Amino acid sequence: MGGFDLIYGLVPVLVIALFVFGTSVRIVREYERVVVFRFGRRARAIINPGGDGSGPGLLVLVPLIDKMVKVSLRTITMDVPPQDVITRDNVSVKVNAVIFFRVLDAAKAVISVEDYLYATSQLAQTTLRSVLGQQELDDLLASRDKINAELTRILDEHTSPWGIKVAAVEVKNVDLPQDMQRAMSKQAEAERERRAKVINADGEFQASAKLAEAADVLSRYPMAIQLRYLQTMREISSDRNTTTFFPLPVDLLSTLRTALGPPDGTKTS
Repeated sequence: MGGFDLIYGLVPVLVIALFVFGTSVRIVREYERVVVFRFGRRARAIINPGGDGSGPGLLVLVPLIDKMVKVSLRTITMDVPPQDVITRDNVSVKVNAVIFFRVLDAAKAVISVEDYLYATSQLAQTTLRSVLGQQELDDLLASRDKINAELTRILDEHTSPWGIKVAAVEVKNVDLPQDMQRAMSKQAEAERERRAKVINADGEFQASAKLAEAADVLSRYPMAIQLRYLQTMREISSDRNTTTFFPLPVDLLSTLRTALGPPDGTKTS
């Protein structure tokens, strides 16, 4: 009976020991840091030798007295919900973005703000509406890098007291109204037509310049005109045509007109 009594007596002790061990020993990973509160005040926990009292390693807490909060130091990717923005030129657009940030100081992230994730999200939404509202639609579509840099600077400046470092802010999508999309499509089509007409006119100008040079060469070498005439006749005869046109040189008509003389009753001066 004495042995059973001893076992029954050790059971509560083992239960208490397991409870104390389970509530006092924690493992902090490499990418985590902890903030320990003892009686409501921040305290330095007993952790791996040579550490800064916040991790990583094996953490020992005082049961029922110490409370800890874990904070991840990895980069967090957060989507900013679509925001209705009115640009400086009074165009209503819907814009969303993504933020890349990480916690640098776990104590500030826990003590300085109630929920740093929610606070960063709300700050990003208001900053997105404020910055994009100062831009024109053309700048919003063309100067995306400049706008991203401005958003990153403002967010990083406001989240720095919370121990948060904003690495980048990227505007993802800019949704335009249907009427604005049609107007921009017409504008792009008109621009393409203008470029096509300019290119066509430039080609005609260059062709006329080359024809003028060719005419100048042919005028200095009359035999070249005859060779060109024969080449043209050969090209016409090579086609499968039932009708063949024989062009007459203009100088031949002038010679015939001179040989026949002026019409009756007319005088030449």
